[in-house]
Amino acid sequence: MPASPSTARAINDRLALRLLEREGPLTAAQLKQRTGLSRPTVADLIERLRRRGLITVVGETGATRRGPNARLYGIVADRAHLAAVDVRTQGVTVVVSDLLGTRLAEASLPVRHGSRTATAVARAVRLVEDTAARAGDRPLHCVGIGAPGLVDPATGRLRTSTGLPAWHRHLVTALEDRLPARVLVENETNLAARAEQRDGAARDARTFVLCWIGQGVGAAVVLDGALRRGASGGAGELGFLPVPGTAGLPSSTDCAGGFHALVSADAIVAIAARHRLVAEPEPHEPVAAALVRTAVADGAHPFLDELAGRLALGVAAVTAVLDPGCVVLGGEVGHAGGAVLAARVADRVAELSPLATEVRASALGGGAVLRGALLMAREAAQDELFAPDGDGGVGTPG
Repeated sequence: MPASPSTARAINDRLALRLLEREGPLTAAQLKQRTGLSRPTVADLIERLRRRGLITVVGETGATRRGPNARLYGIVADRAHLAAVDVRTQGVTVVVSDLLGTRLAEASLPVRHGSRTATAVARAVRLVEDTAARAGDRPLHCVGIGAPGLVDPATGRLRTSTGLPAWHRHLVTALEDRLPARVLVENETNLAARAEQRDGAARDARTFVLCWIGQGVGAAVVLDGALRRGASGGAGELGFLPVPGTAGLPSSTDCAGGFHALVSADAIVAIAARHRLVAEPEPHEPVAAALVRTAVADGAHPFLDELAGRLALGVAAVTAVLDPGCVVLGGEVGHAGGAVLAARVADRVAELSPLATEVRASALGGGAVLRGALLMAREAAQDELFAPDGDGGVGTPG
């Protein structure tokens, strides 16, 4: 059954907007070429989108002949502001951007261990509000939050997790109450995988696993281009994986006896102490990442070999179950280890598993969480802003 005229117009409008979002400003002729639509149809959709305030003329091409085809059309990026929030056990980082992801303001706030929940929440909310105000007078349309812990697939809420601060969960509700914006939350490792797939080490991989190595350990599973969360949102809880070399076994409430015990930040610091490796962290750099970066620079092979052997245990287990073909070592530690650590892990995995597995270093490091949160907020805002309305145009924000 053919689409109605209004539905066809809405489909064409969204197609044009997605092209402008991905490729940047385009002329009418370029839109015609990329969409396969006729010249009159392209002219009509440009007029509709300009009338709705979604696109505007942002310049002209270098063509000598002036006219409609020489004009460059781009999305009105300041139509909406977005916020990305990276929630860690030690603090919060906020980035505010326009609709196309251009960063307008950024700020961080440390939160001390043992801080009162109400105090930590109030300070984090104020940080988001102040950063949004510095970005300009546009209200926030969407806020994307990346946090450690499990996100319930049914409710989209952070679940109560042993060992994580209570203020993490309360922050989501507080932001919903205070901001005129849609608030979304996702596990930090899942967001990192989204960012690595879009802009980082997994751009050419439709199936891969990202192993996050930071303060704790986790994994994100992407199969056939789609993120897989599991029945309860717990797919990738790699820290609980029972592996040889630990003092005991993990329990339902404690991952201390699992893979976490071998490769967490504390474990990496302990390995470095045994090998008498010291490092001077750069500003805002975790100690574990600084140690790995220094080991790579200094050629500290015994330290790197031990760490690679430990990482290979988890990677080989993931490979045996999922056969992803590609594993990205993510987080600040994976990024710091670079190709040197990734190659060592790949060699050890090849000894443990018959399945060919490429091991890559993160291209984005710890910044992948913020970038993934921003992508989540952008997609949600664009889905609403670009949604068809009753007359076949494009919806406006509520």
